[in-house]
Amino acid sequence: METSNKQNGKLGKWVKTSITARMLMIGVLILILLIPLSFIESLIMERMNRQQEVVQEINQKWGKEVLLYGPILKVPYKTYKEKFVKNQKTKETQTEIEEKINYAYFFPKELNIKSTINPEEKKRGIYKTAVYSSKIDIEGSFPTPDFSEKDIEEKDILWNKARLIIKTSNLKGVNNLVEIKFHKNTYAFTSKYEDDHSNEKAYYNYLNLHKLESTFLNEEDLPKKSDTNFHLSLSINGSKQIRFIPIGKETTVHINSNWKTANFIGEYLPFNSDKISDTGFNAKWKILDINRPFSQQSFNGIPNLKDYAFGVNFMIPVDEYQKSERSAKYGFLVIGLTFLIFFLIQTMSKISIHPFQYLMIGVALTMFYTLLISISEHSSFLKAYVIASVAVVALITMYSKSILKGFKFPVFIGTSLSILYAFIFVIIQLENYALLVGSVGLFIILASVMYASRKIDWQND
Repeated sequence: METSNKQNGKLGKWVKTSITARMLMIGVLILILLIPLSFIESLIMERMNRQQEVVQEINQKWGKEVLLYGPILKVPYKTYKEKFVKNQKTKETQTEIEEKINYAYFFPKELNIKSTINPEEKKRGIYKTAVYSSKIDIEGSFPTPDFSEKDIEEKDILWNKARLIIKTSNLKGVNNLVEIKFHKNTYAFTSKYEDDHSNEKAYYNYLNLHKLESTFLNEEDLPKKSDTNFHLSLSINGSKQIRFIPIGKETTVHINSNWKTANFIGEYLPFNSDKISDTGFNAKWKILDINRPFSQQSFNGIPNLKDYAFGVNFMIPVDEYQKSERSAKYGFLVIGLTFLIFFLIQTMSKISIHPFQYLMIGVALTMFYTLLISISEHSSFLKAYVIASVAVVALITMYSKSILKGFKFPVFIGTSLSILYAFIFVIIQLENYALLVGSVGLFIILASVMYASRKIDWQND
């Protein structure tokens, strides 16, 4: 019994005085604190998903993003195929000519698009998104269709059945009757759910584009001998972004808006360097047929050209959840370095710090992220970060004073934590230099720890 008490006493003394025991204890506590950190990251993702759900709901009611494709000239033509039929009575084989209707699609020679877009923020609760009303003028010309690729004779072209096609991702947001002035006459468009070919229908479903088709065009308006001009005006409500597909042999797009934080997206960028100013943006594009890898006509359905769309994304400048998520990824670093500071102070000053006190400090550090998320939902990320960091630094500094019995070490801990949170904030704000600044900062921290720990007797285990 006496021997057992002596062994327990030696074990207790080893746990209290051994550097190795302290390091093991701190390592275990850090692993335990990773559990609430993972819960916090899950909370951030949950709030982020909730934000996306609300944004999608707002966008559904106002109007989805706009992708505009057209106008396209659709001309049917006849093809013939020999078919051998065997007469069951006479046993003779006869030749029949099978007639089939196919469709050719022709893109404009010139396509000029001018659009004025004035976005605004829509809010629901604490969430917001960008929606817009757009005025779009489309004009240009169609050249004479070239059927020589398929050796189609003039008599087999059904000019009286020709139509114009426009496709868009957003029918719900259209605010006016869709009509086109084509040569001398005006033609109305109607939406078409079914399509002529199954391949085409699968294509439309894949892109989630809706098809608008005009009434039959008068032959006198068709570009049978010379180019035919057209003009179309659209008023569409949309959200998030607007894009166009450059189907003209020469496509020019001019977008004017009062939105100051535009992000130009897609395969092509505006050519004017002064496109963005304090009052909005005035962007211009010019795309030639040689700049993109598709021809001006198709005899195999309308080609999939979504990858060549370009336009503007009306992004909300600040994403608080994304920044909170990035800051939470540094939680392991913050807890580890803070525990390391207390460990060095404890080892060099011979002050005893109980594992429960380490645990309380770690819990306080994790509280920073819940404060950051909740405050940033109602304020800017900068204000939330400052309030959360000041609150946590003040709490740990005051708590450490009761542990370390004095002002020297608590002030050092408060200063160190302030520098650490400022360092992480800088990394979060940076994009191109985040890795460089982070690497240099971690190197300086490592050098400081190595310098501070040089006089510790590591053999005392």
